[in-house]
Amino acid sequence: MKFFNKLFIVGFLLTISLGAEAQDIHFSQFYLSPLNLNPAMTGVMNCKSRFVANYRNQWASVLRSNAYNTYSASYDQRVPIGRYDYMGFGGTLWGDKAGQVSFSTLQARLSGSYSKQMGGDRNSGHFLVAGVDVGVSQRSIDFFKAQWGEQNNNGTHDPNLPSNELNLNRDNFLFADVSAGLLWFSVFDEYNNFYVGGAYSHLNRANQSFDKNKFHPLWSKFTLHAGGEFQLSDRLSLVPGIVTFIQGPSLEVNAGTSFKFQLTNPNGWDNQSFQIGSFLRLANRYKATDGSGGGILADAFILSTRFDYNDFAVGFSYDLNISSLKVASQYNGGFEFALIYKMCGPESRNVYCPNF
Repeated sequence: MKFFNKLFIVGFLLTISLGAEAQDIHFSQFYLSPLNLNPAMTGVMNCKSRFVANYRNQWASVLRSNAYNTYSASYDQRVPIGRYDYMGFGGTLWGDKAGQVSFSTLQARLSGSYSKQMGGDRNSGHFLVAGVDVGVSQRSIDFFKAQWGEQNNNGTHDPNLPSNELNLNRDNFLFADVSAGLLWFSVFDEYNNFYVGGAYSHLNRANQSFDKNKFHPLWSKFTLHAGGEFQLSDRLSLVPGIVTFIQGPSLEVNAGTSFKFQLTNPNGWDNQSFQIGSFLRLANRYKATDGSGGGILADAFILSTRFDYNDFAVGFSYDLNISSLKVASQYNGGFEFALIYKMCGPESRNVYCPNF
């Protein structure tokens, strides 16, 4: 525990020294959190509306009650426009609380998209989607819980010792946030599809400094993602996926695949399926100013599963930590849960999109 406390303090001081330009939240099941992935995913579904809930708990085996917790809830719907096109509207609320000093973010966001059919017929189609979202966020931190280097007393922390290491004069602030994205998807038939998209987040680069006399902009983030579903037999499909996040000096890649087993007649009204898969998350090492560090490391091996029952989908995943932090984590990483409920109805138009 002393090892990890020191590691946390170093990480915390590094974050503050960089203006608290922290990396965004992320879900291992990125494909089950569409509005957090790309605003162009708003309303992209084969139903009229959709509710999504996500929860992630990380480092509980090490930090106990100070574990990292992330939650998100979103609602979106699609509206037919003309003969083949669609508009999407949605809203997202997410929160994140990290570590001993309760470094927290709460964001409310509204998003919209427009889907334009670029070709196809009633049973297949190719669409280009553009989306945008606008949100307001609050960031806060509890400085009274921080442990500073000047409070070290012969190897133990003494909170009664003064510390003047940093001049921080606000413990919470609000900021606006704007993002935009594009998505292309092709539906070849009801069981085969492909999609690729990209998003540019934090267009306005809001100030993130806890010192109101300084300006440290939030790094813009680039997201690139792709995936699809490819039928191997009447009852078996391959569902690959990949996402890449680039934000300031941080790089993260999460890639893998799932096998989808159709449990009911694929041509019947009752739709039940089960998925099991694995993903690998890669990240870059921090590179110090003296040139040391750097390179790419394998951060986590992710086991995932998903069960679909008509309009419901439930997903579970667990991260096995395989980076050098495994000395402290004992390979324990993060647990994640996702729930999707789609509100459908009679569909008189052509097949629209992949079954996200």
